Amino acid sequence: MDTNLITQQPAFPERLREREPDRTRDDELDLLRLWQPIWRRKWSIATLMLAVMMLAALVALAITPIYRAAATLMIEEKAAQVLSIQQVYGLDGRSSEYLQTQFELLKSRELAERVVLELGLSSHPEFDPRQQSGSLLSLGGLLDFNAWLPFTTPEDIAEVDPEQAEAEAFRAAVDTFMKRTLIQPVPKTQLVKVQIEMADASTAARAANALARAYIDSQIEAKVELTNNATRWINERLATLKVSLEESERQLQAFRDQENLVDVQGGVTAVTAGELSRTTERLADARRDRASAESQYHQVAEMKDGGWQRLAAAPAVMSNPLVQQFKAQQAKALSRVQELSNRYGPKHPNMIAARSELNTATANLKAQVEQVVASIEREYQLSVANEKSLQSSFDLNKDQIQDISRKEFKLRELQREVDSNQALYNTFLNRLKETSATADLQSANARIVDHAVRPDEPVKPNRKLIVAAAGLLALMVGVATVILLDMLNNTFKTTREIEEQLNLPVLGILPQLKDKARKEVAQSFGRAGETERTFLEAIRTLRTSVVLSGLNREQKILLVTSSTPGEGKSSVAANLAQALGQMEKVLLIDADMRRPTTARNFELPVGTPGLANLVAGTAALGDCVVALDGIDLISAGSVPPNPLELLSSKRFVELLDELAGHYDRILIDSPPTQAVSDALILSTLAHSVIYVVKAESTATQLVRNGVGRLLQNRAPVAGIVLNQVDIQRARKNGYEYNGYFDYYGYSGDAAAKGGSA
Repeated sequence: MDTNLITQQPAFPERLREREPDRTRDDELDLLRLWQPIWRRKWSIATLMLAVMMLAALVALAITPIYRAAATLMIEEKAAQVLSIQQVYGLDGRSSEYLQTQFELLKSRELAERVVLELGLSSHPEFDPRQQSGSLLSLGGLLDFNAWLPFTTPEDIAEVDPEQAEAEAFRAAVDTFMKRTLIQPVPKTQLVKVQIEMADASTAARAANALARAYIDSQIEAKVELTNNATRWINERLATLKVSLEESERQLQAFRDQENLVDVQGGVTAVTAGELSRTTERLADARRDRASAESQYHQVAEMKDGGWQRLAAAPAVMSNPLVQQFKAQQAKALSRVQELSNRYGPKHPNMIAARSELNTATANLKAQVEQVVASIEREYQLSVANEKSLQSSFDLNKDQIQDISRKEFKLRELQREVDSNQALYNTFLNRLKETSATADLQSANARIVDHAVRPDEPVKPNRKLIVAAAGLLALMVGVATVILLDMLNNTFKTTREIEEQLNLPVLGILPQLKDKARKEVAQSFGRAGETERTFLEAIRTLRTSVVLSGLNREQKILLVTSSTPGEGKSSVAANLAQALGQMEKVLLIDADMRRPTTARNFELPVGTPGLANLVAGTAALGDCVVALDGIDLISAGSVPPNPLELLSSKRFVELLDELAGHYDRILIDSPPTQAVSDALILSTLAHSVIYVVKAESTATQLVRNGVGRLLQNRAPVAGIVLNQVDIQRARKNGYEYNGYFDYYGYSGDAAAKGGSA
């Protein structure tokens, strides 16, 4: 036996508050609490998953298989060039966007129209909307009711113009073909797979090959068209360029005739330039000579007023060799005169000869100085005249060269125009020859590497994937539904939930008795031969729990209540009284004077006096006590207008004291706690309160509120009775109950005979 059942907890409100911290954990993710409802309903989830997978398998088998045919193309980044005419085409195979552009061209509508026309797909059942009206298309299992057509019924078709209907059908076929075309580049290569998906495998292969050929043909046609356009444009451009070239040549020749120029570059210009260069050199020399002469002239001019002796001291004069020689002779003659004057007198012949020699040397020096000065003046005048002459010649040559240069510039300008027009004309002429030479060259930038073959295995639908995805989806939906239902089901289902949330022991678990009336359930323990064994054992377990809970203190007056009506508290009280009656003298009192049921359950005569009559003093105790099989019963009696006042009266307290002296155990059937306040008044008089909770029915908050009100009133709540437990259903859902049901097992056949308690 569970030891929790014999432990009596103090009846204080703190017993509920002790569990408050656990409520804060409700907001956290508890994987175990999430897993428990999933595991309890694992077979329901598995059944749903299996059913959905079977349905998905049937749907997958009903879908028309789709085949995919693929042709492999190799697209050159740069087409082979026979001649250098890539400028005409404007192709750039080196661009990173080139291959992507080609992939988009493969998906173009123009190519799709070519293939549809070539293969006649507009009349194919998969592409002709007139053959698909209201049908289930195989691709993706999508419904296509041809909303894009102007006709949907045979009557509408008869009214539509045949040409218009054919055009609409062709357009619809092209749209469908484009949707079924898949261009898949092969990574890190220049290969691309052209894939077509159809239910007709052979047509799919032919369509893939046709699309690849159409792409290559379109590339060739585009190049031919470009070549023709280029040729036409070049011809037009050549005519214009020829006129420009002839006009430029005419202007050049007219200028030459006008200026009488034969060979300007190799003749006059070169000669004149040479003369100008030589004149420039001579002019520079003349300027240097004139500067030198001018310097000497200024030296002499500054000393001219001082006589010839001062001129002789001038650097320009002294540098003359003859002046230096005559100066040396004068110095020598002067030295001789001075030497002889020391020995001879002035009239001595030697002195006379020496003075004559000195005079001659001085005269020669003077004459030479004057001659040198005159020479410096003449050289200065000649250098100035020479410089002026050369400057005039230089200015004349420069004017001539400038005039010739202007003519030469104009001539070269006209010549460049002619050369430019000639080069441009030659370039276009060469391009015209190249373009004309390659006009019939059919080279494409792509080729078919692998032709499409008829596929043997369909690619759609992937039946395994569909079934697996459906099963996974069903599993997720089932798990989510179970978790949602478990979250929405805020009722007590197991003893563990009661103990965790209420912090109260579970005194007993009573199984549900199916297909039995209320009065039969109330008398079940007294009719042991007609009651299933599990219910009897559950009542005995409850009796044992009640008896053992009273070992430490008096438990003579027991109050049985619940949160709301219909939870079976009256039946629990009746059966518990009968079970205790086998060992003790027991009195059962029906204190629910608002909705009394005990009199009907035990089939008492109408008008039988009861508790209301006894408290009101309208009946004697002997008239109100009814002896049943093993117990005594006091029914509610006549329903009074003021039950609460009767129960809170002093007369009722005295009555209980009097009855407690005659009976070993008194059980009081109380009204629900959430309906009226009668239970709170009665709990103050009881030694122990038994709280009945209907399994998987009563909201947990109602139970918490009811127990909380009792504990706040300091009522001695002994524990909880989990009533009307559907054991068979609980086992299917994975709930476990420690005790008799788990140890001895549960009989499904016996459960089928029961009714609700």
